[in-house]
Amino acid sequence: MIALQKRPVETDRVEQMISGVVRQLESIGQADITSDQIGTLVMEGLARLDDVAYVRYASVYKDFRATQDFETFIESEKLQPDMEQSDKEEE
Repeated sequence: MIALQKRPVETDRVEQMISGVVRQLESIGQADITSDQIGTLVMEGLARLDDVAYVRYASVYKDFRATQDFETFIESEKLQPDMEQSDKEEE
């Protein structure tokens, strides 16, 4: 929820993402689930929900220590600035 603070994401969409993560974890069928598995699923959900929240979460989950870490992550994930992304959606 902290990653989503002040982001224009509807509560219903967040709840749907959380439900999806829970369903995926349940489908694994294991009694013990690692925090890595949970973190990965949350990152995947946030990536589909909101790029900024995704990067915020990743910065903590992946323990970014410098601005270069953000830059490298954004480049590796091929995230688009909002303006470019909205231009693509209009096409």
